[in-house]
Amino acid sequence: MAKPDLNTYRDRMDKSVSALKDDYAGLRTGRANSGLLDPVMVEAYGSTSPLNAVAAISVPEPRMISVSVWDKSMVTAVEKAIRSAGLGLNPVVDGQTLRLPIPPLTEERRKDLVKLASKYAEQARIAVRNIRRDANDDLKKAEKASDISQDDQKKMETEVQKDTDAAIKRIDEALKTKEAEIMQV
Repeated sequence: MAKPDLNTYRDRMDKSVSALKDDYAGLRTGRANSGLLDPVMVEAYGSTSPLNAVAAISVPEPRMISVSVWDKSMVTAVEKAIRSAGLGLNPVVDGQTLRLPIPPLTEERRKDLVKLASKYAEQARIAVRNIRRDANDDLKKAEKASDISQDDQKKMETEVQKDTDAAIKRIDEALKTKEAEIMQV
């Protein structure tokens, strides 16, 4: 076993944090966000495609998403896909454009979304801790195999812990930002 490269663990931690941010992009807040439609899949030309493959998505105002379908024959399929995506959105068809008014969130729904955001953050924290455990295990194996000295092992474990703390701090900051965004009326 060769000397473990701490950058691989650092990269994995960064990926956990960015995966959390991607999850947060799909969480609905009171504001319109084109990322809200990312999970929508449309039956197009005999296969299932993401919405952005058959239409242009824009946010003309804070409480409205506009979806411009490129092919006139796809308008009803796009409308059906948005309605059945479980996002609580009701498209208004206007020729080849669908307007999606974003209804204001109720207090109860906001609290549910905050709980969901917290759950996502906890999953990300667990992922980061698992990466730390993998790194420490690899460092112990490398020390046993005499690839690194005991002093190096301790230094590298300290470094891994610093990276872990930094990643968890970024997760907590992302959660705080998302909570503020959700609770904003």
